[in-house]
Formats: sequence, structure tokens, C-alpha cells
Amino acid sequence: MSNTKMNVEKYRDQMIATLKEWVAIPSLKADPAPGAPFGPELARMLDTALMSCRELGFETRNVDGYVGEAWMGEGKDEDALAILAHVDVVPVGDGWTRAPFGGEIEGSLMYGRGTSDDKGPLAAALYAMHAVKEAGIPLKRKVKLIIGCDEESGMEDIAHYKKVATMPRDGFSPDATYPVINIEKGGYHYRLSGPLSPEGLQVLSFSVGERFNVIPGSATALVAGDDRLLPEVEKISRKYGWPVTAQLEDGAVRITATGINGHAAYPYIARNAIGQMLITLRDLGAKGAILELANKVGTQYLGEGLGIQVKDAISGDLTCSMGIIRVENGQVSATLDIRTPLLVDGARLAQVIQNHLEGVKVEELGSHGPHYVPESSELVQGLLSAYHEVTGREKKAIAIGGGTYARSLKEGVAFGATFPEDPDVAHQADEHVNLDSLMQSMQIFANAIIRLAGK
Repeated sequence: MSNTKMNVEKYRDQMIATLKEWVAIPSLKADPAPGAPFGPELARMLDTALMSCRELGFETRNVDGYVGEAWMGEGKDEDALAILAHVDVVPVGDGWTRAPFGGEIEGSLMYGRGTSDDKGPLAAALYAMHAVKEAGIPLKRKVKLIIGCDEESGMEDIAHYKKVATMPRDGFSPDATYPVINIEKGGYHYRLSGPLSPEGLQVLSFSVGERFNVIPGSATALVAGDDRLLPEVEKISRKYGWPVTAQLEDGAVRITATGINGHAAYPYIARNAIGQMLITLRDLGAKGAILELANKVGTQYLGEGLGIQVKDAISGDLTCSMGIIRVENGQVSATLDIRTPLLVDGARLAQVIQNHLEGVKVEELGSHGPHYVPESSELVQGLLSAYHEVTGREKKAIAIGGGTYARSLKEGVAFGATFPEDPDVAHQADEHVNLDSLMQSMQIFANAIIRLAGK
């Protein structure tokens, strides 16, 4: 194996310029178009990313608009070291103080949707490959960068890729945190639905959220009532310490709850505005499904009220969050995103939840089991060594609630690019990346490539 110590600082300005170009593209999933299975903007983003790869001298391939590839070295694809990252982003949401696609730089921080999740880590990985190639380090196997377009909403990209291309056996996804994530919890999505009640407070409209895995930071509802509701809402705001406001609107009352948005994998650092609104409506007298959801879910995030709170010593707590709610045609419909520890029997979840709800129907929308790679594996140990060599930090593997492309590999783990002390800004307003940290990740990734693919 070649010497793993490299200086990548000379690529800083070029990497930042590439990332700024990528962030400027609003690569949100949209309706398919010819040659663009996830919409025109994602097709443009994929083309742009592959052009960046070609400009650095890599061979590339666009796999039907679903996935892009860039590679170096020789050998069979199945034996390649895979690095999987994505260019799709979640909706912008509320609360931004900078242009979401501006790539504004303040000090060492670049702001923009996708800077942290996952365009920044992708740029660091690409330039790490470039650094290894420019250094002339011989490789014992191919290194393949796999660029996806649908990580945030179903991973149809990887499903298609596996049908038409050869997926490597092992590798990593720079789409989470350090040191190494060798356990990804199981994931389950459910729809909860039930009728509005003709009794109590009448909710005229309440529609919040766009994605299962995004915790909304703001929620509004229109309810029947007059100015007598205004001081009641103010009392509720004081009672719970939440920003909840109300104002008269066209003979009704518009209520707004402000929470803290975030990723469903980490609900403990967010505050779900849907839950705040449900509790507010309950305290104002709403009945039926709204009352039940307020009581059994509300702002809880461990599944307490649904009877599914559980943890194991290996992978931690089950988490549960509500990402979407709709009130239409006399019905309430909401979604749950549940992340389960390794030892949970996911087949029983729906029935347990149903047993704890009255007047609300539970329907499973999709699921996947947990993913696990032993800490003793050559892959995990090689990545931990690369991380330790650059940072001097402890070598350990951890579990997360998030799901990354790593689970699409037989032996895949998530590796960076967020450091343990960094704030979790993925899916949040004013998402940003620390460019100094990103350069350190580039160094770590280069070292990892040399350790795992160098002769």
C-alpha cells in the first residue's frame, strides 16, 4: 500500500467553485420527462456533475438519467471500491435567511440546500479521487464514484442501476457522519387516517409537509371561530413555550405554529410543527382523528403513545416522526416515519400501532430492514484508520437512524462527511457546510481510497 499521507489543499479553490456551481441548480425531484426520470432539473444536475468529473479527467457514464458513474483504475465493476453520493435535495422549506441556491460564502461556511446533504461530500469525494489520480498512486482495483438522483425519496435510481449495471460489493457513502456508521436502522412508513369530528372546534384546512423524512418547522391551520380564540391561542403558546400565533382571516381564524425543522432520522434535535399544531387544536376543542393524533403522537418522537417505544444496546432508540398531514373532504391523513433498532421485529409494528389508536386506520406504505456490517471487517477498519490518521480521533463504529446508499451494497457503510461536533443542518433552513471541514474530509477520503484500493 502506498503512503497515505497527502496534501489536498491545492484543490481547495477548484473544489469550492465546483460545489458553488452544483448548489446553484435546484435539483428537486419533479415529474418525469424524456431522458429525465426525476425531472429536468435533476437531469441538468446529473449532466453538470458528470461534466465536472470529465473536466478532471475521469471516464463517465450516464445510466439512463437515473445514476451517473465516474471511475479510475482497472478491474471488474463488482470488485471496485464504490463511493456513493447523491445530487437530489429536499424541498427548501421555511425560515431561510440566505438564498437557498445561492452558495453564499460567509467566513468558512457555504450556505445552500445540498451543501451538507449531499453535494458538498460528493465534491470532497470527487476531488479526493482526483488527488489520488494526480499523485500517480497505483491502484489494485477500480474506484467508482456512483452519483444518484433519488436518494431522498425512494432510491428508485439505485433500483434501476442494479437492473442494468453491476453494483460493486463494497464501499462507502459520504452522506452521514464520522467515524464510521456500520448500522443503519430499519425504516417504516405508515399512513394514519380518520374522520374529522362534527363536534368541537371545526378545522377548515390543515395541510403541512411534503416528504416523509422531513420534519416541518412551520404549520398553519384555518379554523372556524372569531376573536375569542385569539387569547386562547396565546395561552396555549405560553403553556407549552412554543411560538403559536393566531389572526382573523375571512371570518375564520388562521393559526400558525413555529417549530424547528429537521431530518426524520434525528427528531430529537427538531421540534415538529405538525405536533405543535395538533396539540394546539386539541386544546382549543378539536375532536375525532385530530384529538387522537394529538394524544398519541403530538410532539413525541420515541413512539411512546403508540406503544412502540423500544431500544437495544447495539443500535439505540426507535424514533418516530410525523412528516405530512392533510385535512381534506372531512378526513385527516398523516404519515409516520419510523426508524427501528436492529432487534425490532418490524412485521409487528403496524398491528401494535393500530391497537393503540381509536378511530384511526393504519396503513403501511413501505419499509426496509436494518443494514449491518461487522466492525471487524476490512472495509470498516480501513476507513477508521483513514479517519484516525487525519484527525487523531477515536476509531469506533456507530449506528444511525438515517438510511443511506450504503445499504444498497452487500458490504457498505456510511462514512462522513459531518464530524461529531458539527451541528446537524441537513434538511434544515440555512443548510450549510464548513469548507475547512470539507477539505479535511477530502483528505480523509483520499487516504481511505489509498488504503482500500491502493497497491
